[in-house]
Amino acid sequence: ANSLGAEDMVITDLIAKFNVNITLFSLDTGRLPADTYTLMQETGKKYPTHPIKVYFPSTEETEQFVANNGINAFYDSVELRKECCAIRKIRPLKRALADKKAWITGLRREQSPTRTDLGDTEYDDGNGLWKFNPLIEWTEKEVWEYIRANNIPYNALHDKHYPSIGCAPCTRAISIGEDVRAGRWWWENPETKECGLHIKK
Repeated sequence: ANSLGAEDMVITDLIAKFNVNITLFSLDTGRLPADTYTLMQETGKKYPTHPIKVYFPSTEETEQFVANNGINAFYDSVELRKECCAIRKIRPLKRALADKKAWITGLRREQSPTRTDLGDTEYDDGNGLWKFNPLIEWTEKEVWEYIRANNIPYNALHDKHYPSIGCAPCTRAISIGEDVRAGRWWWENPETKECGLHIKK
């Protein structure tokens, strides 16, 4: 699962470098920043042997949500934000994983309070398969040392103080000293800052 964040670019590089037969996929929510699409294109050119399959949300569901609630309804409540994430991310993820036996993520323990108890291998009850988090113990410093040492493309927003990047309207730059995921759903409490892709059932 490549969200085109720094960690996922490290894993993509390792998969391609060792020519491992692992399919790469990404979720295009329809609200991604322009820099994320630029990186998606660059990644395809850099790793032609491992193209990224892109999954999109249901047009009908997305149109209905916007018609019922407004284009930026996710700011109005945690419930509406989670429904938006369900339509744009969780349901496309289920389609991406439908015929798979396992999936790999770039989750790291130090990223947020909601990820401190994650293991390097877990059974994902919600999707009915195994989930591997090979970078779970890596520090942010180690991630960036690998990226620079191996000349890996990365999202230009990282250089503008965006350590964690999601949909454009739900992501902002952070200030010095803030938590690395403080810019995600910044109007919510830290305990609710997950979209549902990595919630334990």
